[in-house]
This record gives sequence, structure tokens and C-alpha cells, in this order.
Amino acid sequence: MVDHPDATVLPGLIDTHVHLVAGDEPDALSLDARRLAAEREHVVRRSLLAQRRAGVTTVRDLGDNRFAVLDRAVRDDEPSVVGSGPPITSVGGHCAALGGGVDDSDGLRDAVAERQDHGAQVVKIIVSGGAMTAGSDLLRLQFDVAEVRLVVDEAHRRGLPVTAHAHPVSAVEVCLAAGVDAIEHCTCLTGTGIVTPDAVLHGLAERQVTVCPTFGRLPTLPPSPQAVEVMRRTGMTLEARFAQVGRLHAAGVPLLAGSDAGIHPAKPHGVLAFAVAELVTSGLPVDAAIRTATAGAAQACGLAGTVGRLRAGMVADLLVVDGDVARDVLALTRVRDVVLRGRRLVTDAGRQSPS
Repeated sequence: MVDHPDATVLPGLIDTHVHLVAGDEPDALSLDARRLAAEREHVVRRSLLAQRRAGVTTVRDLGDNRFAVLDRAVRDDEPSVVGSGPPITSVGGHCAALGGGVDDSDGLRDAVAERQDHGAQVVKIIVSGGAMTAGSDLLRLQFDVAEVRLVVDEAHRRGLPVTAHAHPVSAVEVCLAAGVDAIEHCTCLTGTGIVTPDAVLHGLAERQVTVCPTFGRLPTLPPSPQAVEVMRRTGMTLEARFAQVGRLHAAGVPLLAGSDAGIHPAKPHGVLAFAVAELVTSGLPVDAAIRTATAGAAQACGLAGTVGRLRAGMVADLLVVDGDVARDVLALTRVRDVVLRGRRLVTDAGRQSPS
């Protein structure tokens, strides 16, 4: 028996969008392309331990570099990992430095097969450009409907779900038409701000396409220079983004908590609690926001019968935080104890037990 007065116990959190190979540097995704294998292993382990200290017991890695994450064994003191392998992208496109660039239909088919061969549990495709890759335009499409549908059909034939990176509304429309299972970001950007047409909103809700807005950053640091430039160029504001995500929730679109951790200093590994808090800011009730990082996240990761709930027979992944989360969602940042697969790894004083 362990007594934790004035605390809340929850299932261990699940961060559904991380980049374990990225080490929080300003241009982390580009840096990783130049890292030696030994250094890459060090970064991945450091990333996993930072997640664990924050109460995250499972991560979904959506930004692998040449299968560095999928091909390594998870250690006993590290969170469990669900991985996609390198994102499938266009040659020279967003995240191409991670090794997933393809230039034709055969390449797309081969990419899906290769990820299954490495044990991927999900396939990620980059449908639009992204802010964190120099020379990439996040408002432009990288693949059309036929190409994305080819990936979806090939992945589904192999029993794998597909999640798609999409920023502009045009990319979200492509994702809907192609039948993806989930969308990362789903910002619905245009040249004049965020615009989510009713047809897109209803399509996401009707098909129950899971959306991860990739919220979460250290509130003490400013947004990345890339994010500031996107806001300047498009007129997007954080207030408009919160309102859009609240509208998605009100329409019945399933939402996930995923932090995009590791891609720059304001998004280090271990900021998932702030992503949950921003979902509350967007209008989600606290219990619904917490589900996006527990039971809902487990379902999206294919782990619904294993983790994400406090229930007999489930894996003993537990988080204890100071305070009442129902009254103060930022209690999630005050980690008192973490139990990982039945093993207690964080003490009340914040000391890490021997590994």
C-alpha cells in the first residue's frame, strides 16, 4: 500500500505524436539527419526518459529516422512505443531528411511494405508541407487524392491504419477523400487564417476521423520562429485555433492529445500535460480532455484492451499527481509518482529509482 494524500491517480498518459529522434533543438529534425547512429540512440533514450518523468508511459512515434526507433528494443525503464517509421513524404519534401522520400506509385507501395517489415503499427504520410523543414511550404500539397488513397489501400490491406500530416484545408480535403484514419494538425489553414468548411467538419465527424491538433508547449517560452512566421503569413491566431478545435469537439470529431515533442525548445519531450490543458482552453471538459491522453489515445494506438484505463487486467501504467485534476488540469504537471508496467519509477521527491 502506498499513501498519496491530496493527490489524483490516473492511467499513465499516452503522447500520440512525438519525435523521439529529435532532441528539442531549434532545427531538431534537420539536425537528426546528420547524427551518427550512436548519438541517435542517446537522443532517443533521453527523449523516452523525459517523457516518463512527465507521467507518459506510452508514446506514438511519428517521426522516426531510418527506423532508428522501430529497430531498437524498448528498455524496462522506458515508456512503451508505438511507431510509424520514417514518415512517407515527397522527395525533398517536409521531413524528407528522415529518409521517407518517394517519387512514384511503386515507391509509395514499397514504403508501406517496408514499414510493415520493420514492425510499424501505423503508417504516416505527409500530405502537405510543414513549417519545420526549410524550403517547405506548409500551404502546398505534396500528394494528391489518388496517391494518398494508394497508401491507405495498401496499408489497410496489411492491417495498418494511416495517419496524415495536413495543415491547409486543401490537404484535409484530400485526406477525407482518400479515406485516412486520422489527421495530424488538421489546422485547415488558408492564406487568410483558419477556415474549416462545414463539409470538412461534417466529413470528419461522420467518418470519425481522429484528429490530433498537436497542442502543447512550455508556456514560459515563446512559439518557435517558424510558428511565428506561419501566423504572420496566414493571419492565424492561437485564439482562432482553440476555437476551431472546440468546434471539432462540439461536432463529435474524436480528438487526441499529442505534443509533437522534440521539434524545438518550446516543445521538449514531456509537455503532454500542457497539450491536455490547451484542449480544456479549447472548450473540452476536463474529463474529456484527459481521455484524449488516456483511453481515447489507447484506442487510437491499437492498445484499448491493454492501457489507458484503471481497470483490473490492464497493464499497471499509473500516474499520481499532486492536487485534484478535475479542479485544476495543470495538476498533471505536478508528477508525484509514475508506475511503469508495475514498476514504481518516480518517488514523491522526484528522485528516479535505479534503472
